[in-house]
Amino acid sequence: MNISEFAKIAGVSRSAVSRYFNDGYLSDDKRELIEKAIAKTGYSPSSAARTSKNRITKLVGVIIPKLSSESCARVVDGISEVLGNEGYELLLVNTANDNSREITSLELFRSNRVDGVILLATIFTPLHISVLKKMRVPVVIVGQELNGFDCVCHNDYGAAYALTSKMIEKGAEKPAFIGVTLSDAAAGKARREGFEAAVKDHGLELRTNFIETAKFDMDSGHEKAKHLLSGNVRPDCIFCATDSIALGAMIYCRENGIRVPEDIMICSVGDSKMGRASSPTLTTAHFHYKTSGMNAAEMLLRDLKHRDGIGRLLRLDYDIIERESTGIVKSDD
Repeated sequence: MNISEFAKIAGVSRSAVSRYFNDGYLSDDKRELIEKAIAKTGYSPSSAARTSKNRITKLVGVIIPKLSSESCARVVDGISEVLGNEGYELLLVNTANDNSREITSLELFRSNRVDGVILLATIFTPLHISVLKKMRVPVVIVGQELNGFDCVCHNDYGAAYALTSKMIEKGAEKPAFIGVTLSDAAAGKARREGFEAAVKDHGLELRTNFIETAKFDMDSGHEKAKHLLSGNVRPDCIFCATDSIALGAMIYCRENGIRVPEDIMICSVGDSKMGRASSPTLTTAHFHYKTSGMNAAEMLLRDLKHRDGIGRLLRLDYDIIERESTGIVKSDD
């Protein structure tokens, strides 16, 4: 009996049967229909088909959220350097921050068309986790932490805490925050928690009207800075979750005669080329993105040789790069 004949008996599509036998995502009702048909017919895929699916391809799937992102490019450079030395080629998928495309890409790579997957993760929905747990090839996650999986991530909380503290120690008394969605546990949740902890630990008021949530771009940073700086009471420093957001905020300040750092200090995370070239130059946290890509590739190579199912976490530290956007120490008057 071939797969088409079996699918007809089960009352499902060929693709549903394929997903079932490859541990793919299926609705409960389709899974039940297939299991009843297996019990009735004794059907199983041929050993030859399974062998062909388990062949070594020397291909690794890499899923990234944004093709234009400098940080993503640095991660991919690290991955490519390590895997290229071992004779692997990369299949790169850009999801454009579309969660459904991440799922589709994981489904594609789960069919063993690649030897392993490296996922530059942003958020984890229940469907993400369901698909990841059923992957038949090794997976390494970069940028986020997920229990049970090999992960390479950064100290987002520590960087946010250190940068916010630095501005407060230079005299800021009314700190503000422009972050991103809390669904992003690293760039969103951890960086906000680091900011809030620094404010509280320095005995300052945490003002809810001084907290904004932006998208990952300069236009959104510009818009949120306008919200923060248009009121009667203005913050005197802003910690931004990303360099792009911070640069948008600095553009708003320049357009409206607000001096950085004399009137307001601004800093962020990313150490982008644009932040180094901006005027004023941007104080930021440097994350070791290329190193994280290299570490992820090394983890994947180890898993390909000795897959033991034990998830390992590697958390990389950061460097604070002080530049002009926080360069003025305020007086005590």
